[in-house]
Amino acid sequence: MAIRRAQALLSISKFKTSFVLGSFSRFHRFSSSSSQHSTQFQNVGFIGLGNMGSRMVNNLVKAGFNVTVHDINRDVMKMFTEMGVSARETPYEVAQDSQVVITMLPSSSHVMDVYTGTNGLLHGDNAIRPALLIDSSTIDPQTTRKISLAVSHCNLKYKRDNWEKPVMLDAPVSGGVLAAEAATLTFMVGGPKVAYLAARPILESMGRTSIYCGGSGNGSAAKICNNLAMAVSMLGTSEALALGQSLGLSATTLTDVLNTSSGRCWSSDKYNPVPGVMEGVPSSRDYNGGFASKLMAKDLNLAAASAEEVGHKSALISKAHEIYKKMCEDGHETKDFSCVFRHFYNGKDEEV
Repeated sequence: MAIRRAQALLSISKFKTSFVLGSFSRFHRFSSSSSQHSTQFQNVGFIGLGNMGSRMVNNLVKAGFNVTVHDINRDVMKMFTEMGVSARETPYEVAQDSQVVITMLPSSSHVMDVYTGTNGLLHGDNAIRPALLIDSSTIDPQTTRKISLAVSHCNLKYKRDNWEKPVMLDAPVSGGVLAAEAATLTFMVGGPKVAYLAARPILESMGRTSIYCGGSGNGSAAKICNNLAMAVSMLGTSEALALGQSLGLSATTLTDVLNTSSGRCWSSDKYNPVPGVMEGVPSSRDYNGGFASKLMAKDLNLAAASAEEVGHKSALISKAHEIYKKMCEDGHETKDFSCVFRHFYNGKDEEV
């Protein structure tokens, strides 16, 4: 049984990344031309229909893929079936209908369960149908590499040309709900490059940019590093703007200074945390929508665990995680992470 083999493999707590990459050497016969793979996969399964996943599915459907979905929320599955999209009761059933399966889930434990749990993607005998498994969840690289290793020990139920074994890509995204809606996401992709090239037409139907980051787990690593930088940037910008207010500067004036000086960053000129300074961002709507503080706390926890795993000094990770953990404890877990300006630094709204 593939599930038992997968669980046995996942009990290995340490292994070399090079071993995982080496197991995919058989894929060297693939063409490097992404255009050649433009119609290779048409049946796509998608598991996880939350704020991000539901919008990604909409774009896959618009692009002409035959999509089959699953989510634990039956109401959202019903919404998609009413739109003509096929739905299945379990991840395993999705896999039986799909050449490719994409997962977009909240945490490492959810991804592990969907892959290796009862009726998971690897359930059944040692042969699975999907040739390509793509996880777009934000999880730790260590979990990604363990699941990828388990996938590499499975066989394909139906061989496809030179595609001899199933393969997993980690492909977390950046851009948030608005980018998911507009199909302008950025994908950070880890895994065999030839598999990445084969997946590009699918990724391009949901995003504007995909960046190949290297071997298995490197996409996940890139995502948590990006979110670490985003958190520290937002904290620094919020602290500076709150301090400026205390020193008599208006937030608008200081924002103008920052954005024409060396302090300029995404948090100041694209996602300003001060209510009244910028339209169309969460601070302009009482910090509703956007990227929830609880998700930032989760990602910083992943960064902290990964740093500890490799023995990396992480003073800023620890402090940022402490702040966002407190934000959640104080009842702001569903508010956008830029609300630290108001609720941690006691910043004031800009007067109009």
